[in-house]
Order: sequence, then structure tokens, then C-alpha cells
Amino acid sequence: MRNMLRKPLTWMVLAECAVVAALFMVSWHLIAAVPKSDFSFPPATSPLPQPRDHTGTVASRAKAAQRPQPLLPGLNVDANFWRIRLAELNRGQAEFEMLEWRIVHSAMDAAHRYVESVVLPSIARAERPRP
Repeated sequence: MRNMLRKPLTWMVLAECAVVAALFMVSWHLIAAVPKSDFSFPPATSPLPQPRDHTGTVASRAKAAQRPQPLLPGLNVDANFWRIRLAELNRGQAEFEMLEWRIVHSAMDAAHRYVESVVLPSIARAERPRP
């Protein structure tokens, strides 16, 4: 037991456990401190369809100016709704892919420059015959 306390690996493991426990406590405190009202969103609403009278024409605007009723849970089958949402999603996905592309290519260019400017010259110097 004494030998185990003298080794630095034991102290490093204990220090790592203390750091992880401290981070867990801080994150728990931050999550628990968020007020519940931050997570409440106003109910989604949809405009009411314009009512038609018995002749099939659109009723007066006064009847159509009612308060919008909240959307009920379930799948929205309106084609325009999905067209708009999917266009937003595709646009966001394309922007994200372009960002990924730039990050990967800049990292590849940096690695290529490092290999050409640091690694290859040091290998060439090491392979030169010594007098």
C-alpha cells in the first residue's frame, strides 16, 4: 500500500477523478439553476382556414379574423409546410457541409505545409552523409 501511494500514477488518477467530479458538480449546478420558464415555448399556432358560406364562397373577413387556434399534436400534412421546412433544412445542411469542407481542407493544407516545410527538410538533413 505504501508503494502504491509513492507512485505518481496513483496521484494522477486521483487528481483526474477529482477534476471530473468537480466538472460534474459545476455542470449539475448550472443545469439545476436554469429556471423552468426558459424551457416553455408559446404554443404553435396555425391560421384558421377561411370559412365558406352555403354558396361555396369565402365568408366575410370579420369571421376569418378570429384568433388562430393552436396546432394539435400529430403530423402536419400540408405540402407547403413541408416544402418550406425542408428547404430551410437543406439550406442549413448545405451551409454546414461547406463549413466542414473548409475546415477539413484548411487542416489538410496546414498538414501538407508542415510536412513540406518541417518534416521533409529534417529527414533530408538526417539522410545526408556525414563527412
